[in-house]
Amino acid sequence: MTPADAMHAAPAVDMSLFGLFWQAHFVVKLVMVGLLGASIWCWSIIVDKTLLFRRVEAEMDAFEEAFWSGRSLEELYRSFNDRQPTGLGALFVAAMREWKRSFEGSGRQIHSLSQRIDKVLDVTIQREVERLDSRLLFLASIGSAGPYIGLFGTVWGIMTAFTSIAASKNTSLAVVAPGIAEALFATAIGLFAAIPAVLAYNKLQATVSKSQSRLEGFADEFSAILSRQIDERLSVAA
Repeated sequence: MTPADAMHAAPAVDMSLFGLFWQAHFVVKLVMVGLLGASIWCWSIIVDKTLLFRRVEAEMDAFEEAFWSGRSLEELYRSFNDRQPTGLGALFVAAMREWKRSFEGSGRQIHSLSQRIDKVLDVTIQREVERLDSRLLFLASIGSAGPYIGLFGTVWGIMTAFTSIAASKNTSLAVVAPGIAEALFATAIGLFAAIPAVLAYNKLQATVSKSQSRLEGFADEFSAILSRQIDERLSVAA
């Protein structure tokens, strides 16, 4: 049989994306479905985190505007304490709670108040950063492992294709191409899942670092303000 006769004798193969998926080996199908599911989950994280970071940035801007507007710390504390604030508001409320607890208790423990406030601010910053950073590790994992998972599906598909070629004893392009295309489709899906995940992870991680720097800067500034007031009270008490 000539190659032309083999091409005419080969059955028609659906080379659409759905056809490549449907004709693939069961293991390759599992790889494709897993990567598609991971891609959908990555996009849900990307959208959710993008909206969250925009909201957090807007809340920080609003808080800084209120903080530097000249209102008293007590008035600000009463207005923010009722809300369950996040970001800079969470730092402010946590530090003010420790401040008020020290002065309103039975014994005024003011001498170590500055160190306690610094610890409270550090813990609150860590909590806020963890909230912003949650689920970003999944993006990094898919970004690094996605191509390899797709490659595993490709290798398995090529093994299956070569086995079928050996069984049919026909090496014409019409017989070889569909199996190779099905196998390479798994790598394409792996790249489709990994590339957006890597780009989004780098962008979102940079935003987290920027927010962390902003939180730490405000914590240092607010700690200095409270430290000055503590020194004033100590000098008056002496």
